[in-house]
Amino acid sequence: MRIVVALGGNALLERGETPDADIQQHHVRAAAEALAPLLNEHEVVITHGNGPQVGVLALESASDPALSRPYPFDDLVAETQGLIGNWLVGAIEHAAPDNEALCLLTRTLVDAADPAFAEPTKFVGPIYSKRDADGFVHDRHWDMRQDGTNWRRVVASPEPVAIVELDEIWSLLTSGITVICAGGGGIPVIREDGEFRGVDAVVDKDLTTALLAIHLHADVLLLLTDVACVQADYGTPTARPIGRTTVAALRSQDFAAGSMGPKVEAACRFVERSGGTAAIGKLADALLLLQGKTGTIVSPDSSTPKGPSSSRTQTQEVAP
Repeated sequence: MRIVVALGGNALLERGETPDADIQQHHVRAAAEALAPLLNEHEVVITHGNGPQVGVLALESASDPALSRPYPFDDLVAETQGLIGNWLVGAIEHAAPDNEALCLLTRTLVDAADPAFAEPTKFVGPIYSKRDADGFVHDRHWDMRQDGTNWRRVVASPEPVAIVELDEIWSLLTSGITVICAGGGGIPVIREDGEFRGVDAVVDKDLTTALLAIHLHADVLLLLTDVACVQADYGTPTARPIGRTTVAALRSQDFAAGSMGPKVEAACRFVERSGGTAAIGKLADALLLLQGKTGTIVSPDSSTPKGPSSSRTQTQEVAP
């Protein structure tokens, strides 16, 4: 099968952990071990989150007295793609030595007129107290939003329109290479005067992954995180796990925009447009998720048309 896997930010760093390189490399090695059974049997494309990592770089950039202005987020996303991609390639070489893995820097086209630029919602960076958050708002003019009992920085998160390097990803995948790409949702760019130009934003990793999976004609989309499944009425006394479900059933419920919402939306988009299957669950359960034995499994509604075959029959338009 052709599988697109999205590794959540917690695959690299758990809440409350110090973002040291050795801690993250430990998690990356565990991720590669969990994915090894898939890598040995199937065509696999891997994407990953970068919230904690891009947040660290943004904080360093904003605090560096040698800079006249902080680096924009498109540059920081590119840095994290190289950093995390390097870790993943090394971990895969160790966990699945018969597989060749490659990290490809990937740009994601967004619309310059996307209303998201006026209303930042994407969490990046570490957690802070309310007092520290208020200080960043005053001193650095950051947008801060509550995340559970703590506070985090938020930045604009426009909708992904196209994957610029789609042809290159396809070529590598069909050559038998495990492709690591579109990290952090892709380097955000707009099309201006016939050229791509980076913009100060972070694209949601799960929505970019769904778009990628659709255009690669994947059979399965795996959205891997640190929880066993999606829960209905999360955080309430009536919370209950969602096992096998359909797009219609999920769309009839509300999920938090800052946490499970993008994963549910990504799963629904993929299933709707491809006719394939999406699964949401723990990274450690990757093989069981693929087998449909655990997690939240999203299948097509009876009215959803069967998706295209895994042979390449259509492409996206990258830009007009």
